Amino acid sequence: MIEAAGLTKRYGDKLAVDDLSFSVRPGQVTGFLGPNGAGKSTTMRMILGLDAPTSGTVTVNGKPFVAADHPMREVGALLDAKAIHGGRSAYNHLLCLAQTNDLPTRRVGEVLEMVGLAEVARKRSKGFSLGMGQRLGIAAALLGDPRVLMFDEPVNGLDPEGILWIRNLMKALAADGRTVFVSSHLMSEMEHTADHLLVIGRGRLIADCTVAEFIERNSEQQVKVRSPHADKLAELVSAAGGRVTADGGTLHVANLPLERVGDLAFDNGIRLHELTSVQASLEEAFMELTKDSVEYHAAVPAAQRAEVAERTESGAEQKAEA
Repeated sequence: MIEAAGLTKRYGDKLAVDDLSFSVRPGQVTGFLGPNGAGKSTTMRMILGLDAPTSGTVTVNGKPFVAADHPMREVGALLDAKAIHGGRSAYNHLLCLAQTNDLPTRRVGEVLEMVGLAEVARKRSKGFSLGMGQRLGIAAALLGDPRVLMFDEPVNGLDPEGILWIRNLMKALAADGRTVFVSSHLMSEMEHTADHLLVIGRGRLIADCTVAEFIERNSEQQVKVRSPHADKLAELVSAAGGRVTADGGTLHVANLPLERVGDLAFDNGIRLHELTSVQASLEEAFMELTKDSVEYHAAVPAAQRAEVAERTESGAEQKAEA
């Protein structure tokens, strides 16, 4: 388990992490999310003792990680997959780690097999692709068979097969009762992988809940309806308190449950071709929650803004003519 209490980090006038308190529990994959500059990397570095907190504490299994007797047996971490001596082979890189951490040599071959690098074990890592480098970094994290795993952007550079592999690996590690802490910007992947979420913005904790709870709290659930009598149904739904957005024969309804929309259609003899509940994605919910915590906003080029405006105006004119 990882536990932080009042964790704070300043770099001069910059407050990178602001009074963070949270727990990362075993038996589940915990996603660590936040915009660029939110303080995720700084927090992970403080957990590992690479940066000292300005104030507050963070412990791994009840004590600071720097006090661990056998670090790689307790925590496996992937923070920077490029932190590898390019002149060494994958095997020798892991062998060096094993020898300096009093780990059995046989473990090197085991983790190379586990991450799919056994066939290139004797090749120098400087010739590795980004995805192969990620796999080697994950192998190093697994080398000590630790009970706590920390990954920063673990799917970076991996192909679809590799992404599925690391997703299943993290789930299997959690199912084995280990603590799995994953930082990522890929919302779609976190939606498929994480059980629990910690979300920070501008260094402060803004969400600590399950993925389902996060989406429910930060998005509006809607009902999608298709009907040859959409106009009539829209009037009935609006009269019942629903908010309707029409797109041809398709209605998007908010503020009314699916069952109520279906009952209105049935009671008034309206045929339906589709009636489904539409839930926002994790990405949509994340963007809604963190919109005020984004530190860097990219501007839309003037030419592109003009093109969008022209298309919008043209579309409005065509609807008016229709």
